[in-house]
Amino acid sequence: MKNRFALIVVLLSVTALLLAACAPQPAEKVQVRIGTQPWIGYGPWYIAAEKGLFDKYNIAAELVNFNTDQDVNAAFASGNMEAANLATHTAARLFEAGVDLRVVLLEDASYEADAILAGEGIQSIADLKGKKVAYEEGATSDLLLNFALGQNGMSIADIVPVPLPASDAGLALAAGEVDAAVTYEPYITEVLKQDEKLSLLYTAAERPGLISDVLVVPQSFANQNPAVVKNLVKIWDEALAFYKSNPDEAKAIISKAVGAEPADLATAFDGVEFYDLATNAEQLGGAFFPTFEDIGKAEVAMGFLQAFPQAQDLLDTSYLK
Repeated sequence: MKNRFALIVVLLSVTALLLAACAPQPAEKVQVRIGTQPWIGYGPWYIAAEKGLFDKYNIAAELVNFNTDQDVNAAFASGNMEAANLATHTAARLFEAGVDLRVVLLEDASYEADAILAGEGIQSIADLKGKKVAYEEGATSDLLLNFALGQNGMSIADIVPVPLPASDAGLALAAGEVDAAVTYEPYITEVLKQDEKLSLLYTAAERPGLISDVLVVPQSFANQNPAVVKNLVKIWDEALAFYKSNPDEAKAIISKAVGAEPADLATAFDGVEFYDLATNAEQLGGAFFPTFEDIGKAEVAMGFLQAFPQAQDLLDTSYLK
C-alpha cells in the first residue's frame, strides 16, 4: 500500500512538472520605438511611460525624440521606428511617396498652440508682404503659413522666407532678425515672454483640424503584431484618461518632457484638443474627412504633392474596435 501511494506521488509530481513545462510561458516584451518631438500634443505618451502603461501591455517602448519633422520622418521612412507621431499632412506625404504606413490614431488638433507671431507694425497677414518670415519648411508651420497667406490672396512669393526649425524661428523674431515667425508651443510662450511687443497674428484655430497629429505604424509591423498596435491605441486612451482625471500631475509630466515649466504652459494646454478612442471612432469614421480634404488642397497648392491620397486609403480604423 505504501509503495503504491509512493508511486502515485511520484507520478503526480512528474505530471505536474510536465504540465508546467508545457504551459505557455510569458511572451517577451515587444520592442516599439516611437518617434516623437517636444510637442505637448504628444504628451499622453510621456504619461504612459511615467505611469507604466507600456509595461502593463508588455511593450518595451522607447520614445525617441527628434527636433525637426525632417529627422523623425527620415527615421520612420528608413524603417528605424515601429511607430511615429506625425502631422497629418506629413503622414499623407510619406504615404504618397510609397512609405509603408497606416494611420491608426488621430491624436490631437492644435488651435492656439500653433501660430504666426509678429513684431510691431504688423497687424494682419496682408502686412507680411515683403517681410522676413521664419518658419520650418515642409512642417506644420509651412502648412499654417501657406493656408493663412492663401486666405488673404497671397502666397510664399509675397514674403521673404527664412527657413529655420520651429525651435529657432521664434528666437529669431525675438532677436529682431525677422519680422514674423511661425512656431508652436512651448516655443510660442517662451518667445512672447521675452518681448511684450510681440503678438499672436494668426493661429491654427482659424481652421480647426488643419494642424493635427496622428500615430502611424508600418503596415508590415501591424500585420505581424496586430495585438501590439491595438494595445498602443489602448495605452493612448488610458493615458488620456489619466490626463483628464489628474490634470495637474499630467501637465507636469508633459511639461518636463518638452522642457518647460507647467506654469509657462498654462494657456498652451488650452490650445490643444486631444482625441480619445470614442472621438477617434467618430472622426476617422468620416467626420474628419472634410478637414483632410482641406489639408490636401493646401498641400497640392503648396506644390508638395500632385495628388493627395484618399482618407480611406491612409486610415485604418480596425484597431479602434
